[in-house]
Amino acid sequence: MSSLAYPAVFSRGKGRRWLVTFVDLPRVSTDGKTESEAFFEAIDALGSDLSIRISQKEGIPAPSRLRKGQRKVPVPLWIAPKVALYLTMRQLRVDNSELTRRLRCRETAVRRLLNPTHKTRAENLQRALAALGRQMVVKTEAVAS
Repeated sequence: MSSLAYPAVFSRGKGRRWLVTFVDLPRVSTDGKTESEAFFEAIDALGSDLSIRISQKEGIPAPSRLRKGQRKVPVPLWIAPKVALYLTMRQLRVDNSELTRRLRCRETAVRRLLNPTHKTRAENLQRALAALGRQMVVKTEAVAS
């Protein structure tokens, strides 16, 4: 996976509110009074859903290709590194014990790295990704208007 942003459909609902539904995550939807408010609510809803998926050790689908009429919603920064680590471990079929061995640490430290509610230093997540032969790169891009 290269980008942690999911395609979503923004549409006008009843009462002139903006509705947001995610293409790859059918159980996630939200709304807002304005399109801007709906966008930030969508970021929050996306983060909450991914946090639950990690906590329950569920699969996380890769974001599909953006299509006409869709808009990318980024994974919030508070959870993005943990999502990247979780997805990488699943992709490489590396379990907690194997990552513990590679990092030469206790398994509780690895569990904390993956715990969405535990505040983890970015350096520790970078180190874990590096132990898996990966790195996380942050980029900015223009917002489509």
